[in-house]
Amino acid sequence: MARPRLHDDALRTRLLDVTSRVISSDGESAVTVRKVAGAAGTSASAVYALFGSREALVESVSDEGFRRFAEHLTAVGQSDDPGADLRALGGAYRRFALADPHFYRVMFYRAVSPTSGDPASAIEGPTFRVLYDAVARAVHGAPPEHVLSAAVGLWGLVHGLVSLELAGLLPGDEHERAAAFEHAAGRVGPALLGR
Repeated sequence: MARPRLHDDALRTRLLDVTSRVISSDGESAVTVRKVAGAAGTSASAVYALFGSREALVESVSDEGFRRFAEHLTAVGQSDDPGADLRALGGAYRRFALADPHFYRVMFYRAVSPTSGDPASAIEGPTFRVLYDAVARAVHGAPPEHVLSAAVGLWGLVHGLVSLELAGLLPGDEHERAAAFEHAAGRVGPALLGR
């Protein structure tokens, strides 16, 4: 009979969620193995068994955030309408940020780089590649530097709108904020594509 796994994926996910909340609210320096373990209802040895070190735990939070983000973006898929696909990607970006604000803040505000390395390499990562490819389809035949510029501009637009919403700076209820996001993205997005 096999030994039961004491430290399973559910515990790993719980530790990542707790750590993302600590980093989001108090900064990376506030993360201690004991604090995270206690908040997750487990032992420090479980954290070490699953992650190896405090540093690996912190890096894993960013990796998990980008993994979840990638799931949202790739779920959009691809249709025959590149413009609709770009709007859908913007919506997926917003939904991810609102569903996992702690991970979002860790990924983009606390400068906790994923284990893949340099934060400046974000435009080389798989999540940016989804956007880049969608932009390339929308501006078919445009030179790569135009595609890159448009993709970075769209990312900045959506990121800025989402950041304002998460900071509580967009007025209204959920429906009104969603409408404001759609309206702003719909007005500015085409200009960023050069249309």
